Amino acid sequence: MSSIQTCFLSIPALLFLVLPIDPTLAEVVTPVSICKQFLLEETPPQVPGVLESGNILNQNQYKPICQTYKNKRRFLTLYDIKNKIPVFSAYKYIGDVEIKRPRSHWQIEPQLENENDSNNMRRKDKEKIYNHQAVDTDFKSNGTYDKGHIFPSSHAFTKDDKMATFTLTNIVPQARTFNQGSWNKMERCIKCVMDKYCKNSSGVTEVFVVTGAQPSSNNILNNKINIPSMLWSAFCCYSSNMDMWIASAHWGENVPDESKHKYLQTKTLSELHNKLRTADSEFNMFPGTQCPLHKTVSQFYPDIKNCFCPSSISTTSAPSNLTTPTPPSGSTTLQLTPTLQILLLTHLFLYF
Repeated sequence: MSSIQTCFLSIPALLFLVLPIDPTLAEVVTPVSICKQFLLEETPPQVPGVLESGNILNQNQYKPICQTYKNKRRFLTLYDIKNKIPVFSAYKYIGDVEIKRPRSHWQIEPQLENENDSNNMRRKDKEKIYNHQAVDTDFKSNGTYDKGHIFPSSHAFTKDDKMATFTLTNIVPQARTFNQGSWNKMERCIKCVMDKYCKNSSGVTEVFVVTGAQPSSNNILNNKINIPSMLWSAFCCYSSNMDMWIASAHWGENVPDESKHKYLQTKTLSELHNKLRTADSEFNMFPGTQCPLHKTVSQFYPDIKNCFCPSSISTTSAPSNLTTPTPPSGSTTLQLTPTLQILLLTHLFLYF
């Protein structure tokens, strides 16, 4: 029972995922996750090449962690010990207690190094070498990348919940102006939406969020940590205010923002799925649920003020279906050839 009670899930005690029957196994593991409270309808995302139909395809590389702080499970992370970044973190947003970002020490996951160790996150041992995860010194003196939260502390409920987000298994190297700019504005905007519109049938705030990173092919920080090429996030909730399910997604390239006025464009779940899909497998953030695939929450933005939400034209890039505006019916458009333009400019110059 000791392996089952650990929060880091080893292969013989893998309670997070449904595994196919294997004649080499002595038992069929239960399909119920020990961290089911962080997954909408207790169903993990479909991540091509990583997590498909509830199965981890490479259990030597991808490790589910029930993130535990002060003996309480706070959120769920699927961690990539090869790239030393999370695939995703899943959490349930229930509001927050309106406290400032706490001063916290960066922590590690002991069971990634020894599955028989404590299931509580803790500060690293300065005398120990960590082979399966990043530590705070791996990020120092790089000058370009922040320790970018996947589950942001601003979305955590209590002070202890917020402290729990400062584990390095919930962190990726994130371009500084991207982390503090357009990504931060997205997190604040979505928080406003969730606070106002995600009240369940009992009138309580309840939202399921999954946020992750797309590893790069060969971009490594300090010869250890993969610098992801892209970050993505999605949420879904039932809105008793609107009597419907609502959802949206965002993503952004992990490069410096070109402007402090940059915003991430709000996308549908379907658009995110298509962005992350592979040739052989479909990505699905909330499989088997009523989350709308083709609608966003951008319609609510005009009704939430001071929330750093984009206007209809403030996006990271123009939608692919944008076309040049056509003139109103009955109007005419004057088009000048290069020769006529030169003659006109010459005439104006001589006139004035």
